[in-house]
Amino acid sequence: MPGVIERRRELLAEMRRWTLEKGSFSIPDLAESCSLPRSTVQDWVNRLLEEGCIVQKEERRGRHPATFVSKSALPVSACRRIFTTVDGDRVECYHECLSSGCAAYCEYHHGRAGGALIHVQRDGTLLRECGVIGAREIEIGLPPRPAVGVTAIRREGDEIVQTIRCVGGPAHSLTDQMGEAEGVCSVVTRRTDSIIEGEVRTRALSHIGIGIDDTDAPEGGATFALALALLQYLSTEPEVIPISHRVAMLKPDLPERTAGNSCSYIELAAEPGSIDAIWERAQRFLSSEALSSEWGIALREGFHILPELTAYGVRARTERIDISEAHTCARRAGILLCGGRGVIGALAAVALRGIPTTTLLDPYARIEGSRDL
Repeated sequence: MPGVIERRRELLAEMRRWTLEKGSFSIPDLAESCSLPRSTVQDWVNRLLEEGCIVQKEERRGRHPATFVSKSALPVSACRRIFTTVDGDRVECYHECLSSGCAAYCEYHHGRAGGALIHVQRDGTLLRECGVIGAREIEIGLPPRPAVGVTAIRREGDEIVQTIRCVGGPAHSLTDQMGEAEGVCSVVTRRTDSIIEGEVRTRALSHIGIGIDDTDAPEGGATFALALALLQYLSTEPEVIPISHRVAMLKPDLPERTAGNSCSYIELAAEPGSIDAIWERAQRFLSSEALSSEWGIALREGFHILPELTAYGVRARTERIDISEAHTCARRAGILLCGGRGVIGALAAVALRGIPTTTLLDPYARIEGSRDL
């Protein structure tokens, strides 16, 4: 089913492009631009004609094929990608939007609605929502009520189902656009008076956090740059979705530091069972690209905040920690660790997940607490 959804999304986008740029399109046009057999394109054109997504502009005349136009120049979806990761009874939902304005709108209303969500945060065009499997009634409507919210989250096999309730503009997004977002398996909606309620299905993916440190040398290199390169490298695999990259400052006066003593943390969503392959690829990449022989890497599956792990990260910003302590902490927390002296900072990068960015970047800032985002 996901293959059919992806193909539909691809063809609708191409039809819209031809309509905007050329005024119309034909079956041979699409077959060539999408590298598909004409018979396949013909089947899709027939289907989309029945659905009302496109209309016929001209009938076939001799050697001139029939032409069609897309009915709307609106974007196929304001939601570029929607995906979810799972850790026990907690679910993190990610909405990657085309617009920071749309992301801010959903952040505001989802946060006010509460429901199955316990925390909502926006990073640019990426909306991150942490929720709990279960259901909680919410009130949706016109101001002063929130316009959209997540009322329930449940797991069915290898899928996560979010029940979203909305009115107005968000209802258009739910009924007409969310189903076109990458990562969405299906959307089923129903209307009760002016309220639209829909079930959005996505894959139940694993959350992977990777920390790295001590990859640079006095003569060059930068850990943050190598972390970004690693994120891009791992994301070339189809089962991996990149989420974010963060920089954290550690104890600033260690004599071994190259400059300011920062470490880097990247987040990925991946299909369950792919951890071993990702771990192997990440180690191989660092051993090949790091300028320092003391590089270190840590990998954790899951996103629940562990107090003992957070305490380690806090200490790494104020105290000297030895390698043996890092390995002991990693073993207790079920975290994979590999490398030289850099494992100390790599583990700290993973441990500091959930701390606000402004705090992470100030090595003298006190850490009061953290949350599952």
